Amino acid sequence: MTEPNKLTPQGVPDHQPSAGGIAARARAAATPQYLAGLNPEQREAVETLDGPVLVLAGAGTGKTRVLTCRIAHILSMGRARPGEILSVTFTNKAAREMKLRLGQMLGQAVEGMPWLGTFHSIGGRILRSHAELVQLKSNFTVLDVDDQVRLLKQLLQADNIDDKRWPARMLAGLIDGWKNRGLTPSQVPPGEAAVFGNGRGGKLYALYQERLKILNAADFGDLLLENIRLFREHPDVLRQYQNRFKFILVDEYQDTNVAQYLWLRLLSQAPSKPGAPLSSIIPGAVDAPVVPARADSSVIPGHREAMNPESGDGQAARDSASALSAHPGMTSPQPQSAPKNICCVGDDDQSIYGWRGAEVDNILRFDHDFPGAKVIRLERNYRSTGHILAAASHLIAHNEGRLGKTLRTEDVDGEKVTVTGSWDSEEEARAIGEEIEELQRADHKLNDIAILVRASFQMREFEDRFVTLGLPYRVIGGPRFYERAEIRDALAYLRVINSPADDLAFERIVNVPKRGLGDATVQMLHDHARKRRIPLSEAARAVVETDELKPKARGSLRDLIISFDRWRAQREVTSHTELAEIVLDESGYTEMWQKDRSADAAGRLENLKELVRSMEEFENLQGFLEHISLVMDRDGGAEDDAVSLMTLHSAKGLEFDNVFLPGWEEGLFPSQRTLDEQGRAGLEEERRLAHVGLTRARRRAKLYFATNRRIHGTWSTTIPSRFLDELPAPNVEITESKGGSGWGGSSGYGPSRFDNVESFGSSYSTPGWQRAQANRARNQNGGRGGGQAGGGFNESQSPFSGSRSDASGSRSDASGSRGDAHGSGFPRNKRGPMTIEGELIAKSTGTTSEFSLSDRVFHQKFGYGQVVKIDGNKLTIAFEKAGEKKVVDSFVERA
Repeated sequence: MTEPNKLTPQGVPDHQPSAGGIAARARAAATPQYLAGLNPEQREAVETLDGPVLVLAGAGTGKTRVLTCRIAHILSMGRARPGEILSVTFTNKAAREMKLRLGQMLGQAVEGMPWLGTFHSIGGRILRSHAELVQLKSNFTVLDVDDQVRLLKQLLQADNIDDKRWPARMLAGLIDGWKNRGLTPSQVPPGEAAVFGNGRGGKLYALYQERLKILNAADFGDLLLENIRLFREHPDVLRQYQNRFKFILVDEYQDTNVAQYLWLRLLSQAPSKPGAPLSSIIPGAVDAPVVPARADSSVIPGHREAMNPESGDGQAARDSASALSAHPGMTSPQPQSAPKNICCVGDDDQSIYGWRGAEVDNILRFDHDFPGAKVIRLERNYRSTGHILAAASHLIAHNEGRLGKTLRTEDVDGEKVTVTGSWDSEEEARAIGEEIEELQRADHKLNDIAILVRASFQMREFEDRFVTLGLPYRVIGGPRFYERAEIRDALAYLRVINSPADDLAFERIVNVPKRGLGDATVQMLHDHARKRRIPLSEAARAVVETDELKPKARGSLRDLIISFDRWRAQREVTSHTELAEIVLDESGYTEMWQKDRSADAAGRLENLKELVRSMEEFENLQGFLEHISLVMDRDGGAEDDAVSLMTLHSAKGLEFDNVFLPGWEEGLFPSQRTLDEQGRAGLEEERRLAHVGLTRARRRAKLYFATNRRIHGTWSTTIPSRFLDELPAPNVEITESKGGSGWGGSSGYGPSRFDNVESFGSSYSTPGWQRAQANRARNQNGGRGGGQAGGGFNESQSPFSGSRSDASGSRSDASGSRGDAHGSGFPRNKRGPMTIEGELIAKSTGTTSEFSLSDRVFHQKFGYGQVVKIDGNKLTIAFEKAGEKKVVDSFVERA
């Protein structure tokens, strides 16, 4: 019998609901809310649930929306419960954003999604559940880079290896590179192991792993490497998770490294029957012990040279094929073991992290790894204007290693991408500063402006310029809160409470604050611990019962052990926030900073209070410590209106209305080091980095290059980047520098920056000048005059201010000359007092201060005090807390 919808009566035309009609409106009303507003390609990516799917999502095409809508669709269709979906991202920020969006779509259902997070957080969760199977305990500590280096220094010292010739940080980079490629100590190619410590690199890696087990610790690489070993050695555990996850979703797939790739491939295989041999569960694995063998680069991604140049790892990544037989999942799935529903979202044109192990080949090989995979391209950009997208697409088309897509927009063409040359990097900074102030005068928010540099050393010129202009700015990627010394110390106490075997944390605080336990005592504890193969805390318990230590040191160590025992007992009956306060007080750590007389002691105490406050949102101490170990990014200051200054790598995932891209010169961008170490592959990654920079811009993208640039203290003459010639001429406009001189000119060197004096006159209308004048007016209204002009000029003396109603440019001094005492026509710069290491260095002007002896005053930095000496406008004040200081009277006010 023919199905009703297959009937096609002769002469009856096909019917589609008319736009805006009752049927169309009824259909729209029946459509789930989360599907509303999706374009056809996005909707296809959301609704294609069966089999492997690769979503090629270009910059600004709404990939995060697609991912969250896909999860919502899976749950709404009843295809899986929240706990049966594995969704992995690369950053905690991305995971939080996805949870927030899902919460808005689904309400409380998102709370039941324990497997939504970063690779490392999910890997750590799995590892804690099966820690005993990999010789760990469930409360193992996750070490950060600082602790890794300290541990490796100990191993180098024990092996009599010169740390200056063979730095521990270099070895840490090598080990991290090996772990990123899924290599255990026995699988490291001999040629790579030989590059450190006269051939002892592999041995040290093995000793490091052994020491980690004794300390009940793991580093970030272990969170995935030990997962892979767990799955390989215990197929029943792998089968458990293969059965659990009905859907797998991966964000930023182009940034996965070999270890992440292996981990995903294992979980994406269909589970086999219990008792099946390993080779049937894991394609490519063998049941007998494995002898590492070299494989062709077509079998494993990562065949580019110099995968991790930052760590000195210049060996070809294809050598990691020695892990082929030891690490399963490297071959295509067998026909009888079809991959499950895995959806990977990424952009091969935005793979810019090859230097830290990311493999763009993983996304390029997706259809080979998952036969029959459906590839969906998201090419409709919702961020940038037409000219910006055309320039970015034309540039990236010069890359050969890409799957191919062309970004398009339904937005207006907008302003063309501008290219500006400058004489040197200082002029470049001035020009960009001028343009930013022009945008500010046109009511553009500073938060919508970013400067993206290729190398961090470029930032200094801009910071200096912004300080001069009075422009607020923030540097993205600066020192992090949890990396400060006082925070590390406090966390070390908490880590020892949580895991007594954490030697690195114990060693950090054993004599902080001072307890008379010097290096000799710590060395003795290390020797005892190594001989007995026990943690330092256990060695300390044994030592305090003997006469090996002097009585005072023995008593201090015994008191510390007793304190830790007491704190662990309190942990069971006290909240973790209250426990942290108790530990900081009873250990004497808070008192140490209270007695410290340094200028930053008060700030450190505030940081400790903030640390305790930050613990409140976590359920327990272990959850908080896990969070600290995994969270590497920090948000802050976003509420202030300020220009963002960052490297191109840090800008990934961000967007701004106005983006300035300085330093487009050969050797700097593309980086000569990258070209030397990685050849064509490095050039293509640099071009992808340029593509990322351009696509951060929503409305304006402005490129700059300098003819002369000082790099590491040496001036060099440069030539424009090859990327500039790869831009499409119809979408680019050449402009002149606004930094005081043009580039080029009849002389070949360009006109002098002093040829055009109009810029001095026009500077008085800049926001920086207006801010300075507002500050000056506030000072005058306060009865103390002498305000500081932001640009270094005193408007009442300026020869350019005669047309102003409040100016006194016609005023002459006794000699009849205008301006400064030298009669140059320019006033002497009137600047504020210099600050050297927190001390104000002031010079008396001969004026009489309005303050009197014994006046009680207040200073913003030093607090309350009493005037004890007056020298013109310079006061000597005895501050209640800061002691006696000399300051200018305009910096204080009566209390």
